[in-house]
Amino acid sequence: MQVSLIDIGTSKGIRIPASILKMFEKPTSFDLHVKENKIILDVLDNPRSGWEEKFKNSDNKLLIEDDLDIEEWDEL
Repeated sequence: MQVSLIDIGTSKGIRIPASILKMFEKPTSFDLHVKENKIILDVLDNPRSGWEEKFKNSDNKLLIEDDLDIEEWDEL
């Protein structure tokens, strides 16, 4: 299927036909990457899948104490 680039503000885009989108269950997010001079879109079923595990296994310490008073923010 051949598609053309369209102007979207200061960017460019393509239209994905509804018949293609109907093949997937309400896609809202895609992973876009370039491989061997091709643009590849992968439908993300759940864009946040795996986040819980990644955060659980990371050093997830606070950068700023969360018990600061509003007056203390000016000192930072």
